[in-house]
Amino acid sequence: QVQLVEFGGGLVQAGGSLRLSCAASGSIFSINVMGWYRQAPGKQRELVAIITNGGTTTYADSVKGRFTISRDNAKNTVYLQMNSLKPEDTAVYYCYLAARSINWGQGTQVTVSS
Repeated sequence: QVQLVEFGGGLVQAGGSLRLSCAASGSIFSINVMGWYRQAPGKQRELVAIITNGGTTTYADSVKGRFTISRDNAKNTVYLQMNSLKPEDTAVYYCYLAARSINWGQGTQVTVSS
């Protein structure tokens, strides 16, 4: 069993910044991918950014240059630094860990006001 707990969502004005973090616990296979997906009202869940345990990153085109994903393997924690936030970034952000199975966090709301 893997548990993912997210921190850091909230309300911010357009152009502002937020930092999300997600701590994983439980039976974690050392080779894994962690990251973030998001789901806006009425839309499908979409990839935001992922990072392998080796540090390889993938970003959605919509966040490239604004968001930075990083991780601390010793703490089994992944971070998402979000800068230059836009109203269209408003969504519930879900932490993600893929190893022997796919695991999701409970989600944290990010709201960007115009």
